[in-house]
Amino acid sequence: MTGQSVAFLILGPYLVAILATGYFLRRRSTTSSAFLHARNTLPLSITSVAFLAANCGALEIVGMVAASAKYGLAALHFYWIGAIPAMVFLALFMLPVYRHSRALTVPDFLRVRYNDATHILSASCLIAMMALIAGIGLYAISSVLHLFFGWSLFRLILLTSGFVLCYVVSGGLRATIYNEVFQFALTVLGLAPLMVKVIRDFHGIGDLRKSLPYEMAHIWSSLPLMRPHTASFDITGVVFGLGLVLSFGYWCTDFLLIQRALAARNMRESIQTPLIAAIFKLFFPALLVIPGLAAAVFFRKDGVTHYDQALPFLMQHYYGQALLGLGISAILASLMSGLAGNISALSAVWTHDLYRSHINRNASDQHYLRMGRISTVVATVLAIGTASIAFRYHSLMDYLTLLFSLFNAPLFATFLLGMFTTWATPAAGFWGLLAGVVAATAHNIAVRSHAIGYGSDLLASFYGAAYGFGMSLATIALVSAFTRRKSIEDLSGVTYFTCQKESEVITPGIWILAGCIVAACIALNLIFR
Repeated sequence: MTGQSVAFLILGPYLVAILATGYFLRRRSTTSSAFLHARNTLPLSITSVAFLAANCGALEIVGMVAASAKYGLAALHFYWIGAIPAMVFLALFMLPVYRHSRALTVPDFLRVRYNDATHILSASCLIAMMALIAGIGLYAISSVLHLFFGWSLFRLILLTSGFVLCYVVSGGLRATIYNEVFQFALTVLGLAPLMVKVIRDFHGIGDLRKSLPYEMAHIWSSLPLMRPHTASFDITGVVFGLGLVLSFGYWCTDFLLIQRALAARNMRESIQTPLIAAIFKLFFPALLVIPGLAAAVFFRKDGVTHYDQALPFLMQHYYGQALLGLGISAILASLMSGLAGNISALSAVWTHDLYRSHINRNASDQHYLRMGRISTVVATVLAIGTASIAFRYHSLMDYLTLLFSLFNAPLFATFLLGMFTTWATPAAGFWGLLAGVVAATAHNIAVRSHAIGYGSDLLASFYGAAYGFGMSLATIALVSAFTRRKSIEDLSGVTYFTCQKESEVITPGIWILAGCIVAACIALNLIFR
């Protein structure tokens, strides 16, 4: 039996299962709120896995293996600097405010904290970003199937988007989250044998690291303090650009992730959701970075530079026919998970934050439910269109990091001052977000036109994110000095200092768990320094 036959045997029941999930959950998505938000409805076990799975699409699977093949162990920065601290911060400090504000989406919080103009701008930025990221997911799925089966890329894009559309438009966010759990389990099953085979082939992680140049075999000791124009990574870019700006901007403001935490049944489970996900996130890189290092060894010998082919190449190299079918299914599951999450989130932002709030405020709930389903179809069409942009990049990780630097970094600055100060004014929120997006975009244009040079595309995005973040902070502070702020009464429940403190929810046990996660993260950084 060939690998293709095995893949069909696995994918067939899997695709039937996800379509059936969407169909059966349709009966529980009969209101616009249930379809778009599913708030306070899901158990902790589901939301915590879905929170992790939402980050396991094209970015995590194909992109991270590619980044490891290109940059070596430095890819671990995306986990131990670029994820864990922000996940802990989100749980302990931001989710209580999100829950108290009663905002249903990330832009909706900015409406409550600032004004309608900030609401519209942030929703528009998120829609643009999610449409582009959904296109990456479609491109990655189609590329994998094209490599394994030789099918037409365009036909694959239409086929894949059709399957995702069917279950998202049927069951809404609830179906998307439950299917993310199925997809995550299949992803782990498909990738674990590859990690084991690589470790055996190279006689352990130590010998695998010895097969690489020194700068690719360490995460800290080979980095210069600040050398952006010649180094692939430097400490300043990693710590500030990735660790502070991009990491916190992604994990603390990304609507897909916040959706899953808010879907938990109560405040305590919302807070626990990212903490439990962070425990798995500490060790999840073993499934991706270790195979990526093996690809780095092979690619350096053969002079290969198209790094997004690293994972399919490794599976073809190490897997027999049966495991190859399982591996193909794992890749597709992870990519479909990310695609569905972005399509569902885009539909929610459009329907709730733009259409319902500013275009048609007085329609019936069934009208908004229909609009949610229609916008899901439109989001899928947008993803098909934006998939063509991903063809221009040799590394999905480089492209995704660029998108986050353009949108998430300024958004985080706006959130940071809005959530943790009472002096940031409504006008300042709008102008600060706009100035940050413009500054990050101008920096990217300068990089693309070679007016500014960097040692790598990733490092350029790290610094671009820092510039966008800094410009947003400065603009908000400046404009706030000359415009009227909201009263403390108006800010009740929407800033950290005006929320009722949840001492009975954030128990000593939660603080201890968070401390243990941070300590483990520091230890891993020291071990692989």
